[in-house]
Amino acid sequence: IIMKILFAALLAVFVLSNFDMVDSSYDKIVYHSKVRARKEGPNVCALQQVMGTKKKYFSTCRNWYQGAICGKKATVLYECCPGYMKLEGMKGCPAVAPIDNVYGTLGLVKAISTQEYSHISKLREEIEGSGSYTFFAPSNDAWDLLDGEVRSALVSNVNIELYNALHYHMANKRLQTKDLKNGLVVDSMYNDLGLYINHYSNGIVTVNCARIIHGNQVATNGVVHVIDRVITGVSNTIQDVIEVDDDLTTLSDVALASGLLDKLGQPGQYTLFAPTNDAFAKLDSDVLQRLMGDKGVLQALLNFHMLNSVQCSEGIMSGQTFETLEGHNIEIGCDGESLTVNGIKMVLKKDIVTTNGVIHLIDEVLMPDSAKQVMELLTPSQSTFSDMVSELGLSTAMEAKAEYTLLAPLNSVFTDEVMAIDQSFLKMILENHILKEKITLGQLYNGQRLETIAGKFLRVFIYRTAVCIENSCLVRGSKEGSNGALHLMKTLMKPAETTMFQILTDNGGFKIFLSLMEMAGLTDLLKQEGEYTLFAPSDEAFTGVRDSDLALLRGNMNALRTILLYHFSNGVFIGGGLETGVTNLLKSLQGNNLRVLHVSPNLSTFNKTVNIRNHGIFQCTSLNYSYFENVVHYIQITLTYHLGSNFTRILFLQKKVECSSSS
Repeated sequence: IIMKILFAALLAVFVLSNFDMVDSSYDKIVYHSKVRARKEGPNVCALQQVMGTKKKYFSTCRNWYQGAICGKKATVLYECCPGYMKLEGMKGCPAVAPIDNVYGTLGLVKAISTQEYSHISKLREEIEGSGSYTFFAPSNDAWDLLDGEVRSALVSNVNIELYNALHYHMANKRLQTKDLKNGLVVDSMYNDLGLYINHYSNGIVTVNCARIIHGNQVATNGVVHVIDRVITGVSNTIQDVIEVDDDLTTLSDVALASGLLDKLGQPGQYTLFAPTNDAFAKLDSDVLQRLMGDKGVLQALLNFHMLNSVQCSEGIMSGQTFETLEGHNIEIGCDGESLTVNGIKMVLKKDIVTTNGVIHLIDEVLMPDSAKQVMELLTPSQSTFSDMVSELGLSTAMEAKAEYTLLAPLNSVFTDEVMAIDQSFLKMILENHILKEKITLGQLYNGQRLETIAGKFLRVFIYRTAVCIENSCLVRGSKEGSNGALHLMKTLMKPAETTMFQILTDNGGFKIFLSLMEMAGLTDLLKQEGEYTLFAPSDEAFTGVRDSDLALLRGNMNALRTILLYHFSNGVFIGGGLETGVTNLLKSLQGNNLRVLHVSPNLSTFNKTVNIRNHGIFQCTSLNYSYFENVVHYIQITLTYHLGSNFTRILFLQKKVECSSSS
């Protein structure tokens, strides 16, 4: 066993040390493929082939262990690594492949069509002679993919068109994959037109978005890289393409109106997902009209379709998230041969290569939140709120040029009990879920007061792991639109409208507690302005307390005040504001900490959270108290809820009291 562990450790050191010597992502992936196939013999590489296709990959760890590429199952193949070959009767690929000039190497890598075209175009003499060349040689399948008329035109004029086309696939120096840096532009041997290199972290290397499928085949006078398609000269910018393409006239108008058209003609490394005219035609006419009338929104819209990097389709092997120039993310993925955006097959034509990036034509307009009206930010999880706001006439009351913030409860909040509320009263409730101004998540702070369209004010409470407004806490998913913001809420909210004293008095179940507060001269604490959390013992909680103990309390004002103040904590703490499963320390007005263990109940409906003006009543599962003056040593607390007449949930505490002398 010790020897096995030692061998594994030495192997790991060997792998890591050799890995550090590898120069590029492509070379690292090839090296990993070699390690995976080490049981097959020397210099064997493990590849994945997408089932039903001829596409082979030196795969990333992610694709390897998933056993799939672009969502399609892939089988494992074992082939000789680049530069090596088999010998009869021997395991693996123990022989170094013979080295030849570039022309001969084309035959070694089975780029037979390219070799044949090099011969008939008179390029053979050049690539057999002296010099140093890099040849990005299309595979036989690549030539078969070429449009038949284009291929015939090349072959019919071998001395000019075919010769020039092959020269465009060549550079006048040796460039191995370690030299092909991402974003590099290499002068080709045809009029110095650029070859646009992209080298991705997953090991994929592309030339004008054509993938290198067999790289680094060294020749005596250069190097050959086999690519998966025939490439053509590039001279247009993104701006040039969208200005002349008849399917992109609306996009061109949008770019012009946004002031970004010129940017698309400047040097850069961009990816543009270009909606066609038909894609824009899918938008409602009023939406397109609104977009065209707002330059800032148009800029956000166009920037949401752009990445600050070149993402060729062949560089995508699985879903990846990219930040757009607008600032929010989109996911670029693949499904077989199809390129996807946010999981949807919408790419009509891919890999239109330009001098400053690449264009993919799409059949949908990607609408960022920043280009949406505030009501358009709502998603299916808030559809009930959206429907109610529309049905009650609140959406039509919003001014077109004003800004608002929606505090949208989730669908689960709208129970049968809630939906049975009188419509006029429900409208009043929902009016308090629309703020008069745009307030983003980052603008909220503790103690902030937010005015609703009904003229009520809502308080903001910031906790370590939660942001809450009155009795409800925010759920992840806040958004910012062109004229407002959206925050998702756990419950319905109601502005605080009464004091602790009024609520406890109206309930009628807190006579003993209120009498003790009055006797101790603390009643004003229940009436005055402030921010407190009260753990209020009901009359039922006193059933286990002996009359002699109460008499003892009533006879000692200091002890009574101490115990009563121990039921108060400074600050408003609502259920969602405390972390569950851990002990939360709340400083009581008496001075000692309350240890609160909060096990979150189901807060899916609006009437399970306490909310009173300038005060709060807290929710918890258990508390441990230590009472002074030998009155009570231990109190176990549970929760009950009672429905107030104004649909506000008030929290009361029941106590099981055990009396003992202090130890």
